[in-house]
Amino acid sequence: MEGLTRSLARDLGPDRIRVNTIVPGWVMTERQVGLWLDAEGEAEIARRQCLKDKLQPDDVARMALFLAADDSRMCTAQNFIVDAGWI
Repeated sequence: MEGLTRSLARDLGPDRIRVNTIVPGWVMTERQVGLWLDAEGEAEIARRQCLKDKLQPDDVARMALFLAADDSRMCTAQNFIVDAGWI
């Protein structure tokens, strides 16, 4: 994905088209919480994430909105990791 993002950004940049990648962490959807998150998972989040809150779908959506807005007009060929500092 990183190579594809960079090559598309290079090829499309002259047309002022920005290409970025959003890399989400473990997003706590209703399904994730209901099927997969248990006490052990909660403990792992607390241990590994820099920001201890659960990553919500809105957190990823806000990054997408930022990248779609003029505020990010000079951002291209980048991977934006939204994972509360897990990596």
